[in-house]
Amino acid sequence: MLHIPTWKRIVIWGLVVLGLVFALPNAFYSRVETHNDAIQTIEMQGSTPELVADRAAWPDWAPATLVNLGLDLRGGAHLLAEVQVSDVYADRMDGMWPDVRDALRGARDRVGTVRRTDAEPGTLSVRISRPEGMEEALRLVRALAVPVATLTGAGASDLVVSGAGDTITVQLSEAEKVATDTRTMRQSVEIIRRRVDEVGTREPTIQRQGTDRILIQVPGIGSAAELKDLIGTTAQLTFNPVVGRTSDANTRPEPRQKVLPSLDEPGQFYIVESTPVVTGEELTDAQPAFDQNGRPAVNFRFNPSGARKFGDYTAENIGSPFAIVLDDEVISAPVIQSHIPGGSGIITGNFNIEESTNLAVLLRAGALPAEMTFLEERTIGPELGQDSIDAGRIACLVAFGAVLVFMGLSYGLFGMFANIALLLNVGLLFGLLSVIGATLTLPGIAGIVLTIGMAVDANVLIFERIREELKTAKGPARAIELGYERALSAIVDANITTFIVATILFTLGSGPVRGFSITLGLGILTSVFTAIFVTRIIIVMWFERRRPKTIEV
Repeated sequence: MLHIPTWKRIVIWGLVVLGLVFALPNAFYSRVETHNDAIQTIEMQGSTPELVADRAAWPDWAPATLVNLGLDLRGGAHLLAEVQVSDVYADRMDGMWPDVRDALRGARDRVGTVRRTDAEPGTLSVRISRPEGMEEALRLVRALAVPVATLTGAGASDLVVSGAGDTITVQLSEAEKVATDTRTMRQSVEIIRRRVDEVGTREPTIQRQGTDRILIQVPGIGSAAELKDLIGTTAQLTFNPVVGRTSDANTRPEPRQKVLPSLDEPGQFYIVESTPVVTGEELTDAQPAFDQNGRPAVNFRFNPSGARKFGDYTAENIGSPFAIVLDDEVISAPVIQSHIPGGSGIITGNFNIEESTNLAVLLRAGALPAEMTFLEERTIGPELGQDSIDAGRIACLVAFGAVLVFMGLSYGLFGMFANIALLLNVGLLFGLLSVIGATLTLPGIAGIVLTIGMAVDANVLIFERIREELKTAKGPARAIELGYERALSAIVDANITTFIVATILFTLGSGPVRGFSITLGLGILTSVFTAIFVTRIIIVMWFERRRPKTIEV
């Protein structure tokens, strides 16, 4: 009566072996981590003998997925940043000026000449020479407004346009400011995430807090200052028309112009128009490369909108210089030799390979839409993380030992079978965590400890049921079979309710709560699998070999 088909045995043991194979790299954590970091560095920067040696620390054919350690276990950097969302209002108004100018120039016979005047940040002020045409000017400027693209701002316009005397004032509406704040925060979070991920750090925590703050936690990074250097680099790339050059840093530019230093030529400054032709936000790709002289450079490509602007400008300004500006420094100011319709080009300068690679990473990630102020910064040393790991390891060993002793004393040989399944259960759990790339934190370790304690519940139910069946069943084989069959419903009910709780914690929780729910949920799956299938196949194999007339549970 006790029989498991061969194909089932192959599937069960195959899953066990597969889980243990994926869990194995965690037993050689530092070696595998060195191997993985070397592969990533080789892909980004090229091969060196040291990197090749690091890559050889672990076989390429073996699985190399690890359970990532959280900030509380690994150490790392913690930052709380405040995004200056009001800066975006000024940029929006600055970007509106060319559209407003072109719209009013089309009605020059009615509104006269158009000139931009100084105004408060976030406000666009335009003066017309014919005040009697104010009504027509307001109509033209208001035609540039579009509806606010949010549910809360439905029906509202994104611009508030007013006129007094000969001056038109343009501002963002309150509904558009709210929508802009939301977009700015989302964009900032995504850009920070891409910048942190691209340099190879593992499992960062990047979350919006409140209306204008972002929490950033990155395990494995050296210090908060290092993280600030990475995140705080704005990499704002613009292409500006060049008005002139000067060697005097105190040169006073005309309105709507600015003086920027040259990165390649110390002591030289470029006078450029403040409003760029194209910005880095319209870049779709940037990759490190080499120019025709073999010097490090960066290739870039615009999206269709940027390509059209870039192409139109180069077609109309052949023979004129234009400045490639990065973070208010002119890194290159080439002369336009011909029309560039493809929307792609190359940035050259005094780069080394590492600088060109980092610049490409920052450009691909995009420019931060607004300046960030760091309100809180902490560096968590690896020593503190190691203490947490040691404490978690002791807790796991104590729980593990207590369960093993209890099962051995309570159920004898069958308890030893359950102990073997418990060992396999922990291995399978780490294998699953490695495969999905989960991050292990202190609450996650608590989930593992709880899993160890709960893992034998199913075996206790089964063994107690077998004890009952031995009193009435005909022979030990039938008692074992009935024990598994009749305990199944209770096992499923108990574990489904716990799994539902873990799912709710994962759905509604965040950070440490999610870490606990993941390890708890996966632990339930592995413990049910080992209790129902692994211990049963071990007992069946033992029974087939020994053929006992009686058994004691």
